[in-house]
Amino acid sequence: QVHVVESGGGLVQAGGSLRLSCAASERTFRLYNMGWFRQAPGQERVFVAGISWSGGNTGYADSVKGRFTISRDNAKNTVYLQMNSLKPEDTAVYYCATGPSRTLVATAAGDYTDWGQGTQVTVSL
Repeated sequence: QVHVVESGGGLVQAGGSLRLSCAASERTFRLYNMGWFRQAPGQERVFVAGISWSGGNTGYADSVKGRFTISRDNAKNTVYLQMNSLKPEDTAVYYCATGPSRTLVATAAGDYTDWGQGTQVTVSL
């Protein structure tokens, strides 16, 4: 089991940027694909972005393509989500999670195992 902790959320105006971080406490972090999901009030948790264990492959939800960038630093056991051009509809709790070590990035929440507690992102008009 990998313990992950998200940080970097906050309140930002539309058009602004935030960078989320997800830090893992185990060295085995580098063996896992990683994913970012978000959940807005009253809605289900949905895939935002994912990255393969090596960082060589990434995947994004259509709603964030061109605005969000996922990256990882395996030496620091950390995965990042750079969010630019934020919109009010990006408001949600953002979670990171460990995923299966596949070439392709999984997009289903059920494929991910170890989840953090989440970090709130609020985008105001």
